[in-house]
Amino acid sequence: MLVQEMSLKNEILRLKKEKDVVILAHNYQIPDVQDVADFTGDSLGLSRQAAKVPQKTILFCGVHFMAETAAIICPEKRVLIPDLQAGCSLSDSITVEELRNWKTQHPDAITVGYVNTTAEIKSELDYCCTSANAVNVVKAIPEDKEILFLPDMFLGSYVAKVTGRKNMFIWAGECHVHAGITAEDIRKKLDSLKDAEFVIHPECSCTTPIMYDVAAGSFDDRKVSILSTEGMLNHVHDSKSKNFVVATETGILYKMRQQNPGKTFIPASEKAECQYMKMITLKKVYDALVQEKNVVTVPKKIADKARLAIERMLAIS
Repeated sequence: MLVQEMSLKNEILRLKKEKDVVILAHNYQIPDVQDVADFTGDSLGLSRQAAKVPQKTILFCGVHFMAETAAIICPEKRVLIPDLQAGCSLSDSITVEELRNWKTQHPDAITVGYVNTTAEIKSELDYCCTSANAVNVVKAIPEDKEILFLPDMFLGSYVAKVTGRKNMFIWAGECHVHAGITAEDIRKKLDSLKDAEFVIHPECSCTTPIMYDVAAGSFDDRKVSILSTEGMLNHVHDSKSKNFVVATETGILYKMRQQNPGKTFIPASEKAECQYMKMITLKKVYDALVQEKNVVTVPKKIADKARLAIERMLAIS
């Protein structure tokens, strides 16, 4: 099996060079897929990276909305995904018909949507946001304006609490894999590790219930850091602490352990694995390169409108 994996990895490395393809892998991908990637990171960061690289073909190892975002940001490039069925429960929690109906009920509201949404949903938004910049995006909107926030109810509740905003309407969506992580789960893990730091990845919808608990003061007696992917990886590397409880999808632990062999990292929940992320395998990466299949395209009209919401977000953050 090991020989077969090494052979596949070598073939992938050869093919991407031969075909001039850049491979982007989300931090929650399996270790083997991260190993063959040119860049790893969070969804928006990878899409921005895609726009910078000289290659005209991008193989995006992540879920479908991420590949769509790359196609929106890089309209002149071809975006492939190893498995078209790799979806997202949070993204699926609102349809474009539901959003349009909601907007009809609040005709003067500003619509703010998480980046974990389809291209069609993004095309209906005034602003995109990530967990890391949602507070700044909301603060930039005049206080007398109603806000429709979607689709993550935990992130919406957190932003409303931090900003003190009373005129936010929040969609009742969640990431089914991670929404169950509780403050009690975290406490048990923290108590099991002496002097453990608690780090939260704000790009992961699953951590937003915990972010809400942090905002509510549930972890005042602990060192808690809410950080972006890169910030999270840099923080655990630079920190003098030896033990960390990590609240995010377990895939990021691979790189943390790889970069910090003398430190201990345990997941807030061993069950925090995204079944859709794990659909991407080495064999599927290889097949996508060989066959150049599963092209992700976004119609120009939708892409142009969606790009506007993303650019407004980037202008603020």
